[in-house]
Formats: sequence, C-alpha cells, structure tokens
Amino acid sequence: MLRKLKNFDFTLIIIPLFLTGFGIVMIYSASMVLAIVEGYESNYYLIRQLQWFVLGIAGFVFCSFFPYRNYQKLIKLIILGVIVLLIAVRLFGDVSGNAKSWLSIGPIRIQPSEFAKLGIIMYLASVYSKKQAYINNFSRGVLPPLILTAFILGLIVLQPDIGTASIIFLIACSVIFSSGIRFKHLFLLIALGLLLVAVAIPHMITDERISRFTGAYQPFEDPDDDGYHLIQSYLAIGVGGLTGEGLGQSVQKLGYLFGPHTDFIMAVIAEELGFIGVFVVIGSLATIVLRGIFISRKCDDSFGALLAIGISSMIGIQAFINLGSASGVLPITGVTLPFVSYGGSSLLILLVSMGILNNIARSVKKKEQEPVPVNEEPIPENRFQYRGGTKWSS
Repeated sequence: MLRKLKNFDFTLIIIPLFLTGFGIVMIYSASMVLAIVEGYESNYYLIRQLQWFVLGIAGFVFCSFFPYRNYQKLIKLIILGVIVLLIAVRLFGDVSGNAKSWLSIGPIRIQPSEFAKLGIIMYLASVYSKKQAYINNFSRGVLPPLILTAFILGLIVLQPDIGTASIIFLIACSVIFSSGIRFKHLFLLIALGLLLVAVAIPHMITDERISRFTGAYQPFEDPDDDGYHLIQSYLAIGVGGLTGEGLGQSVQKLGYLFGPHTDFIMAVIAEELGFIGVFVVIGSLATIVLRGIFISRKCDDSFGALLAIGISSMIGIQAFINLGSASGVLPITGVTLPFVSYGGSSLLILLVSMGILNNIARSVKKKEQEPVPVNEEPIPENRFQYRGGTKWSS
C-alpha cells in the first residue's frame, strides 16, 4: 500500500483539498445570512456543499486508482450519457437564473453541463490521440470530432448557458491545439468559429445580455441597475485592503452582493481576508494548472497528455472567467470559482478530475521508475505531436 501511495502527486492532493476546505468555510461565511433570508437554516448551503464534498472525495479516490487508459474503452458510453443528460435538461429541466440548466433526479439536483466539460475533454483526448498518424489531414483527422462537439455546445447554448459553453469551447481549443494540428488548420477553425458566432449573435442578443456588457464596461453609467453588481464587488474588494476586515465580517454579503457564495465569492474573500486571501487562492489554482501542464509534458502517452491538458485548461479557464467577471474584465457569466464557490455538480467533477490527473501522474512516475532494457530501441522523437514541448516535435 505504501508503495502505491508514494507514486501519488501530493501537490494534486493537498492543494485541491485545501481549496475545497477553504471554500466550504467561505461558503458558510458568505451564505449564512442569505440562507436565513431565503427561509432556511444558516448552515443550509454549508451542509449541502459538505454532502457533495463527501461524494467528490469518493470519486477522487476511485479515479486515483482506476487506470485512466480505461476511459478510452468507455468513451462512447460517457459521451452518450452526456448527450442524454443534456437532452433531458432540455425536455424536463428546472429553470434557475433565467436558464434551464438543472435536472432533478429524486432528491438530487445536478447540472449536466458540468459533466459535459469532463466528457468533452475525455472524448477529444481519446479521438485525437488515435488520429496522430493523420492529424495533419483536416477532413479526416481534425474535423469529424468537432461535429459532435458543436452539437453538445449547441445543446448548452440553448439552455441558455453561455458561460459554460464558452468554457467548453476554449477547453476544446486547448486540446485541439495541443494535439499537433497544423497552424493553418487552427486558423481555419478560428475563422469558422468566428463565422458561426457572427451568424448566431443576431439570434442571441437580448436586453439582458446587452446589460451584462454595459454593466461590465460602463458600470457607473447605471449604478442602480446594470452596473450595480459589479460596483458592489468593487466596494468589497476595495474595503478588504491587504489583510481584510476579518473572517465573517463582510458587509457586502448582507444583501448587497449578488451570488456572494457562487459567482462573487472572491469579492467576499477579498473583503474578509484581503489581498493575502486572494493571493493564496489564485496562487493555489495556478499551481494546480501548472502542475497539470507539467504532468502532460512528462506523459509519453498521447491520450494521457491530452487528458491532462484538458483538465488543466478547464480549471484555468473557469478561474479566469470567474475572476474576470468579479473584477469587470469580463461580463458576468454565472461561472463559479473552481473548488471554492458553492456548487455540487461543479465540485464533484473537479474532484473527479483531480483523481484522474493524479492517476496520470502515478502512471508517469511508474514509467520513470522502470529499468530501461539495455537493448531497447530508442522511441521516435515525434511519437506524439504535442505543442509547446521540446520532447515532441510537430
């Protein structure tokens, strides 16, 4: 047992658990008054997050030991399950926050678009790892997987959940770019994406979406409406200073700040724990992302490398969009802060992803510890056309 444990990447155990535990504390601090106002006990959101945390830990442990290569054998079932859940949301979903994104299964309420993130990562990593021999052939090696990806993105956009759709789109771009496609094919995909966006924009423009842009970039022109939420976030961040007002001492969470335990939890952290608290959270998230990229570079299996890149991208992109929304860099999209914000489906998928990433890290360490036979032929340097590394060439 000790031999198995020594191959774990403890960075990817300690930091995610620290962030999750820290998030649970901050969720309770940010939501206790809100819960009472909504007619619940003060610990309502705390208890629910703890329940998902227990489930997430079980998923983390299982995925840490379950060989990641087996997901390739299950990929058809995984992607079919994602599509079925997204269609079920379209037909039977619950409306919350002007979006039909939730699905109630008995007492459990899940957000299938969160499962779609990991499903798309697994699907693209599996498909493009098998297409390495002809990845430079656009019609045969690059295009086919994108048709299914576009279909899944369409189901999420129809909810509408633009924030999650944007994350999945950017994750897909990261995996595709890392798979080693030609730059001219990458530019072609970008052009096609921009064309589709241009066609879709007239059908997606609503007063609410316009208000999100004006609220993000001109908040003080309408401080009582469009810019209200961002201004409250600015106040929370500004008051916090270097060390904050103290845990539990936030004023903005008392009905002023929208989603203090979800979208704007970083504003509460800034107000209560100051720049130091913000720095610790961002530094911890950056460490996870960089560690995942490092593992992908060390992995000599194309599926594992792309899977690690996809998981790292998911966390980095989601964190960037959440922080951008809270600071006015990006429009408010309703995206949670990884590991820290309240959200059961999100926490479950993140902890499962950390288990998968740890399993890849274990595989890499085992490979490094294996003795190299004297007469073994050298592995070709271009065995995997991975972008950004000196170990593989394109």
